[in-house]
This record gives sequence, C-alpha cells and structure tokens, in this order.
Amino acid sequence: MAQVLEFKLPDLGEGLTEAEIVRWLVQVGDVVAIDQPVVEVETAKAMVEVPCPYGGVVTARFGEEGTELPVGSPLLTVAVGAPSSVPAASSLSGATSASSASSVSSDDGESSGNVLVGYGTSAAPARRRRVRPGQAAPVVTATAAAAAPRVAAPERSDGPVPVISPLVRRLARENGLDLRALAGSGPDGLILRSDVEQALRTALTPAPAPAMPPAPTPAPTPAAAPRGTRIPLRGVRGAVADKLSRSRREIPDATCWVDADATALMHARVAMNATGGPKISLIALLARICTAALARFPELNSTVDMDAREVVRLDQVHLGFAAQTERGLVVPVVRDAHDRDAESLSAEFARLTEAARTGTLTPGELTGGTFTLNNYGVFGVDGSTPIINHPEAAMLGVGRIIPKPWVHEGELAVRQVVQLSLTFDHRVCDGGTAGGFLRYVADCVEQPAVLLRTL
Repeated sequence: MAQVLEFKLPDLGEGLTEAEIVRWLVQVGDVVAIDQPVVEVETAKAMVEVPCPYGGVVTARFGEEGTELPVGSPLLTVAVGAPSSVPAASSLSGATSASSASSVSSDDGESSGNVLVGYGTSAAPARRRRVRPGQAAPVVTATAAAAAPRVAAPERSDGPVPVISPLVRRLARENGLDLRALAGSGPDGLILRSDVEQALRTALTPAPAPAMPPAPTPAPTPAAAPRGTRIPLRGVRGAVADKLSRSRREIPDATCWVDADATALMHARVAMNATGGPKISLIALLARICTAALARFPELNSTVDMDAREVVRLDQVHLGFAAQTERGLVVPVVRDAHDRDAESLSAEFARLTEAARTGTLTPGELTGGTFTLNNYGVFGVDGSTPIINHPEAAMLGVGRIIPKPWVHEGELAVRQVVQLSLTFDHRVCDGGTAGGFLRYVADCVEQPAVLLRTL
C-alpha cells in the first residue's frame, strides 16, 4: 500500500534560514529516484540543487517559482510503496486521490538519509509496512466519499492542510482564505472545492448593519509617508544586512592603519612570473604574508565564545576574501591557507573567484572562515574601516597601489605605495598586538625577503 511522504526544505548550511525557489526540476506525476534533484533554490549564499531522499511519484509541490520558503517548510510530497498502486491513482476519483493525499507523513518510509552532501536527515529511516500477498490497497469510491458525513476541522500539525487538489489550495491562497480554519466535507476532513467556495460566499455576504453610533470625532490626518522605492532585504542583501548588524552589535572593534612602500613586492611578483609556470597573483602573495603574520600573532586567528566567556584560538587558518559579484558581496573561504604556497593560493583564489562570479559556490565554500583579507583597492580607494566578518576576530584591508612621492634611502622618489588597515576585535587583544601584526605585514610588503625567515 502506497504512502505519501512529505519532504521538507532541509538545512542548507550554517546561518541560512530560508531559500527561494528558482526552478522546479520535476512536475506533479513524475517518478523520482532516491537522491534525485527535484528543485533548484537560491539561498543567501549560493544556488543549490536539492535532492529528494524518497523514491516514488510526486503528488504535490508547495510553492511557485520565485517563492521564498523557510527551512523546515514542505517542498513536495512523494507517493512511495507498492508500485502497482501508483498507476491506479490516476484513474481513481477525486475523493480516492484525496484520501491518499491525506496520509501525508514526514516520519515514515524509506529515504537515503542524504538530503545534501554534508547534511543528513535528522532521523533514521523507519520500517516500511509489509503487505500480504493478494492484499489490495483500500479504495474509497466516489459514492462512499459523497455519503461521508461532514466532520469538524481536525487538529492539524504544521504540515500542509490536506486538500482535494493543488487548484483548491491556490484558490484559497489567491482569496486570502486560511485553510486551517475550514472543516472539510471529504474523507478524514479533506477540504473540497465546494468547501472553499462556500467559505468565500459566506465571507462575501454582508453582515446586518448595526445601529448607527454617534459620529466619531475625525482623527487628525497623518503626515504623508515619504515617497520612494521599497526594496526587500532578502537573498544575499538580506544575509549581509543580518551578519553585519550582528557584528556591529556584538564586536567592539578598532582599526589601525599604515602606509607601505610596495615597490619591492611588485618587483618580486614580476620576477616570479618571469620564470614560467602558473602566474602568481598579488592577492596570493598578500595571503601568504597574512598567514605568516598570524603564525606570529595567533590572537587574531580566534573567535570569542561569550557563553563560556572564553577566547578560542584556532589552530588552522581558513582565509576568507571579499568578492563583489552581480548577486552582491560574498566571502569565499580558502581552506588551510597556512599550509599552501603562493602557487596553490593563486590557483584556489582563481577557482573560488570564478565560482563566485557564476553563483556556483557551495555553502561549505562560504562558511568556516577564521580571518578575512579584503582587497578593496580594486574599487580604486585607498583606505577603509571594514566591519569584521562575524564570528571572526580581525580583517586585513588593502587599498590601491599607486605611484606616490616617498622618501627612499634618504631621497625623495616616486614609489608604489599602498595603505594597509587592520580592524580587530578588542576583546581578543590590545592595540600592541594589533599594531605588531600590521607592522609585520607592512615590513613583508616593503621587504619580501623578510618572509624567507618563515619559509
């Protein structure tokens, strides 16, 4: 006997509470296999294809393309079980299919236990009920359904309200009717189209006019709201707003900065790339300097646990870098940056930047950073006081590198000058540590040979 199982929108990554349906990959009536992608959704951080942990026939979809759903809300229902009962479902009457739809359950049935790579279902799969040979699935005829007495609206869980068809659900939604307030006249309280139409007619019937009260004193006319365009804070913009607001509320940050002569670093990069092989990017050299500085000043590669009132120093450096895309600001993370050389860092920066540009970054590539490198010089600006990427403790900012007058070896010369800034969480260290970190970075920029001591 077939069961109709409900598949809810799973947790797609840390900090994500909703996702927008971009494209359905299956239609109602399609047969799906276990772990087959059924819908493409856009979270605040990436585009994700969501696989279904059940195999069977899709009986309903919840949400049109462009709809934003919270994590844990129903995505679709799948009929699983005896295959012989699946084709028969299309020839049954409306009451028959409704009776099957009303047996929605999210706790029974077999699943893969693998909703997304890296994320599993919360409960182990339960046993499927055995069907004795020759035992047919119960069929409710249209006559029996019509003769069923009207029942009161049952107490329903947070799952979908059973209705005779998706058209009835849409009719109620378009007219602002709450299906949970209706008593269905179908089997097991199933809501039929006639129930929705009757409720709408009742709502349109004017109530008897009450006795005329005394004319109220006119209220003062409120001032007109300022005119303008309202843009919802959702998707990437909404996630950025939430994270930056939390950082400003929780982190007592401070910023220090210094100008550095980057001429020697630029010459070193030209020399590296002249030897052949993969090109070394400037951001890779800056990242290598960052990891060397964090080895000297580990206080800045940490996070604060206020519940335990502890500063947690982290052993690994997962280096985030700010990337501006058409979808907004994202911060991909280079894993184990402290174990990579300049070539490996260049390759990983290039790969993650391309994935950010095409919107194919996975949640795992956007989370777990321990320190951020922000190269805002690409926007043609010299300095900034950035907001720390919570729950990290610091961020190194790099401005544009431009020719400027500079005293070099006792004489005025035109040199390639860059402004470096460090924004840090004052709970993890004092200004002496932050200043020492930034000074070491500036020394490596001005004299790349300083790095040779740590290689």
